[in-house]
Amino acid sequence: MNRCPVCAGRGIGKVGAGQYYCWDCCLELSVVGGTVTVYSIDLEGDLVPLVEGENGRCEVSGAGS
Repeated sequence: MNRCPVCAGRGIGKVGAGQYYCWDCCLELSVVGGTVTVYSIDLEGDLVPLVEGENGRCEVSGAGS
């Protein structure tokens, strides 16, 4: 992965097998079978999956439900 799919930044680092971290937008990315899942990191260090909202922006999974 050369660029972040969220911010298009080049500050991508590999943190594990199929896992990357973007230093530009501070999100973690997981790639499984060609599918990219984007995670926010909460204050306790837990990964919170993000989903694309109606407005095309990433939102916390389960927000508004």
